[in-house]
Amino acid sequence: MSIIHNTAMNPTFKKVHSEIRRGMRLSKCIKCGCMKGTLENLKASLPLLKIKDASELLQNVNEWYDQLQPLEYPCFGCKFCIPPEAMTLLTAKYPVLASATLSSCEMQVDESSWPPVEGEYTVLDRSAPVAVSTLASAKLEEKLAKLKPEGLCIVGKTETENIGIDKIVKNVISNPSIISLILAGKDTAGHQSGKTLLALWESGVDGNMRIIGSKGRRPILKNVSKADVNKFRKQVTIEDMIGSENTRELSKKIRQLSREAAPVSTSAACGCHSSCCDTAPVAMPAAALPVSARTTPMVKAKKFSKSSIKLDKGGYFVILPRKKSGDILVEHYSYDNKLLRKIEGRNSRDIYLTIIKNKWLTDLGHAAYLGKELARAELSIKKGYKFVQDGA
Repeated sequence: MSIIHNTAMNPTFKKVHSEIRRGMRLSKCIKCGCMKGTLENLKASLPLLKIKDASELLQNVNEWYDQLQPLEYPCFGCKFCIPPEAMTLLTAKYPVLASATLSSCEMQVDESSWPPVEGEYTVLDRSAPVAVSTLASAKLEEKLAKLKPEGLCIVGKTETENIGIDKIVKNVISNPSIISLILAGKDTAGHQSGKTLLALWESGVDGNMRIIGSKGRRPILKNVSKADVNKFRKQVTIEDMIGSENTRELSKKIRQLSREAAPVSTSAACGCHSSCCDTAPVAMPAAALPVSARTTPMVKAKKFSKSSIKLDKGGYFVILPRKKSGDILVEHYSYDNKLLRKIEGRNSRDIYLTIIKNKWLTDLGHAAYLGKELARAELSIKKGYKFVQDGA
C-alpha cells in the first residue's frame, strides 16, 4: 500500500490518518462493520473538502477499503472503537462532512407490511402494547422471545446509535398499538444506543437531526424525519432497564405495562410525556386499527404437488453449511450441471439477498424455497444437527 506521509497534514487529519491506519492493522477491525461504514462515510464526504489533506487522506481510504475482509460482524463491541472515533474527530472539526455520511440507502423500508423495516428481531403479537430493545444482548432477545410474556409485541437488539435507532422509530410509529418501549440488556460501550434512545425520547433532535444530549459516536438520524421523531416521542413511554438481563424481571414489567395500557381513543390525550397534560399516551386497540387491517381477507393455502413446481431458468443451488467455520457455502449450477459461481456468507439473509440483488434466480417460488432452505442450513449450524437439503 502506498502510504501518504502524513507529517505535513494538519493535526486533525494527521490524527485521523494515524488512527484508521492503526485499526487497519488489527484483524478484528478489517472485518468489522464499524471500519467498513467509516471508510464508506469518508469516501462519500472527503470530496466535499477542497483541500490537499482531504485529497491525500481519500487516497489512503480507497486503498484501505480494498483491503477489508468479508464482513463478519456489524460491530465487535470494543470499548474504544477506532474507526468511528476517528470519524467523530474529523466531523467535529469539519461539520459540513456530517451531511454526506450515513446514507439513507442503508435502510430498506417496505410500507406494505409490518414491521416495515427488516432487522434482527422477533414479532410475537403485533397488537400488543410493549416493545423491547435488548441493545447489545442478542441472547436476551432469544430468551424473551421463547418466554412469550403477555403484552410483548416485538423484541430485538439495537447496537448502533444511528441506523439502529432509525429502524426502531420507523417500526414503532407504524404500529399505534405500541406505547411502551423497554430498554434492557448491555448497552454498547461506544455507540451507547440505549442512552441515545433515552436522549432522543427526552430531548429530540436538532436541526441537523443530531440527537440532543447523546454521547454516542454518531447520533445522527438520516432515515427518519423530524415529524417521525416527534410522533415517536409522543407515542411511547420508555422504561429504562438498561443493564438488566433478568428475564423474570423483564417479563413482569412487560405484563405490568400491558395491563396498564387502557384501550381508549388516541384523541383522549395529546400523547406527550411532558407536563403539558396529565393523561399518558395509550394504545390503540385492535378494533381501532385502520379498517383495512380489520377487513383483510383470510386466504387458505392450497395444497400443491411437486409436479406443479416450475424449474427456475436461472439454474439451481446446492447449500453446504460449514460447521467448522460457521458459514454457509452455496453453489449455483446451470441445468447442464455447470458450476456457475460460489456464494458464501455468515448468515442466510446475506446470501439470499446477494442472490436476489444479482438476479441469479428468476422465479418467486424458487426464491421462497431458497430462503427456507438457507434458514434451515443456518439453524443446523447453530443447533448442531445434520442438514439435508429438501428436493423441492
